[in-house]
Amino acid sequence: MDKAFLVLADGMTLEGQAIGKKGTTTGELCFNTGMTGYQEIYSDPSYFGQIIVNTNTHIGNYGVLEQENESAKAQISGMVCTTFSSSYSRFTADNSLQNYLENNEIVAIANIDTRALVKHLRQKGAMNAIISSEILDIEVLKKQLHQTPTMLGMELSSQISTKTPYFYGNENAKLKVAVLDLGIKTNILRNFEKRNIFAKVFPAETSFEEMEKFNPDGYFISNGPGDPASMPYAIETVKKILKANKILFGICLGHQLLALANGISTYKMTNGHRGLNHPVKNIITNQCEITSQNHGFGVSEFDVAKSNIVEITHLNLNDNSIEGIRIKGKQAFSVQYHPESSPGPNDSVYLFDEFVALLNDKNRKVFG
Repeated sequence: MDKAFLVLADGMTLEGQAIGKKGTTTGELCFNTGMTGYQEIYSDPSYFGQIIVNTNTHIGNYGVLEQENESAKAQISGMVCTTFSSSYSRFTADNSLQNYLENNEIVAIANIDTRALVKHLRQKGAMNAIISSEILDIEVLKKQLHQTPTMLGMELSSQISTKTPYFYGNENAKLKVAVLDLGIKTNILRNFEKRNIFAKVFPAETSFEEMEKFNPDGYFISNGPGDPASMPYAIETVKKILKANKILFGICLGHQLLALANGISTYKMTNGHRGLNHPVKNIITNQCEITSQNHGFGVSEFDVAKSNIVEITHLNLNDNSIEGIRIKGKQAFSVQYHPESSPGPNDSVYLFDEFVALLNDKNRKVFG
């Protein structure tokens, strides 16, 4: 077995087994607590620029399946796990995870005590790290890691967004939605198609005026990677959508951009929320949802408390962070979590239905 090293920005160094592609990679090291769904995680564009620590013990044991990809390729910068399986037991799988990582040129490391690593990250917070199976000189790795930029202030959506507009769904569908692709997951588009929505997906830096030529019934702002405050182009687009009194729905990064467009700041969280079982309370209905989450930035509770136009709709029951907002006097709302993921329960898919209800009744009373 080839040797590999994982070196953290604070100097912590761990030795393990090389898996995936042989090479060197850097990125922000963060952990996901989901017990299943590793392929969906690796192919989620929101993880672009990040090295993922899998807290579940066994990784690779059920292989990979093409239809479970959330984008055209793996998006992560690297992967860390404890026990890696190059063979798999699921008879419907297309391939092994080892081949998937190699084909997507993902450098990874196994035989790491991820429990100890995650305890360290919980105390110190997400930080940059480097994995290498080709450079075994720790001091050289530290120098290379030192040159890696941090996630704070980094704009990434324009790097992974579609380069040209494309359509998704039945062109004869009853409703049309303009989608701003900041790193959209495929299952969001599937949820639109299920609800008889014809979507046109636009590159990240597309202007409101250009999207308006599609004559959509409403707008959707997608999830994606990076620091939302570093995206003035997208904030301006959201402002124009709101000024034109259009119907708008945002998820994850789209949620943060809706907040920023209304004068609410965002901040980098210590570790963020990444997992499949985060409890969220809908304070409108007084019901709890078990949610899938993946974000390292949050919306300022202090700014929302001072705002007279932004209303909180959802709260995280673990830390009381803001998980959903709507804009008074507008037909615009967003959530921080991922209602399309359906990690076992389908608690949150009603949000797509609420969006459709707004699209079907454009004269419906505005929020607030």
